[in-house]
Amino acid sequence: MTVPAIVVSHVSKRLGAHQALTDVSLAVSPAEAIVILGPSGSGKTTLLRLIAGLEAPDTGTITVHGVCVAEAGRNLIPPHERGLGFVFQDLALWPHLTVAENLGFVLGSARMPRAQRASRGQRALDTMQIGTLGSRYPHQLSGGEQQRVALARALVGQPRVLLLDEPFSSLDPELRATLGAELHQVRRELKVTMVYVTHDRDDSVLADAVVEMRGGRITSLSNAGNP
Repeated sequence: MTVPAIVVSHVSKRLGAHQALTDVSLAVSPAEAIVILGPSGSGKTTLLRLIAGLEAPDTGTITVHGVCVAEAGRNLIPPHERGLGFVFQDLALWPHLTVAENLGFVLGSARMPRAQRASRGQRALDTMQIGTLGSRYPHQLSGGEQQRVALARALVGQPRVLLLDEPFSSLDPELRATLGAELHQVRRELKVTMVYVTHDRDDSVLADAVVEMRGGRITSLSNAGNP
C-alpha cells in the first residue's frame, strides 16, 4: 500500500483570539498536486505553515511520508528535517546574498558538503531557466526572475514535497500563466508532491485536486481533471 505524502488528521489551530482551523483532515498522495482555494482568513496559509512546521497544531496530528512530524501542542520534527521546500508569498529572498548564495545557504543548512553546493545550486537555477543569474542580488532582478529564484531555492534541496503560499499573486496575468505552466512541468518531471495555496480559482489548472476552505474548515474536495 502506498504511504501518503501528507496526512493532516483532525487538526485545529487558534491564533490569538482567532480560530484559524477547526478539525481539518486531509491526505495528499505522493506526486499529487493539491490546490487549496479560499478567501483571505479561510485558514489556508495556516494549514500550509502547520505542514511546514512553522506552527504547531493545538489538536490533531500531521504526518509526512509516514512519519508523524507534529502532534497536539508541539512539533516533533523541525522544518528543515521534513523534506519540504517552501515558497513564501513575499518570496523571503535574503537581500544581502546573491542568487547563488541564497541557494547555497539552504544547502548549507542541510549540511551538504561545500564542494557540492555550487553544482547543485546551478542545476536548480538551470531548471528554472535562470542559470546566468547566480551572481546577481535580488534587487537586481525583475519580479518574474525573483519568483524563479524562490522556486529554485525551494527545489535545490530536492524536496519530496513543495509548499507554495500564493507565490504568483503579485504578477501580471501573462507572467503568472507562464510561470504556472513552468511550475506544472517542473513538478511533473521531478515527481514532487505539491500543495499550492491561492485565492484565485484560475490556479486550479495546476492541480490534480482542489480543496476549498471557508472559516477554517474544508468545505469541498474535488478532482481537477487535469492531465
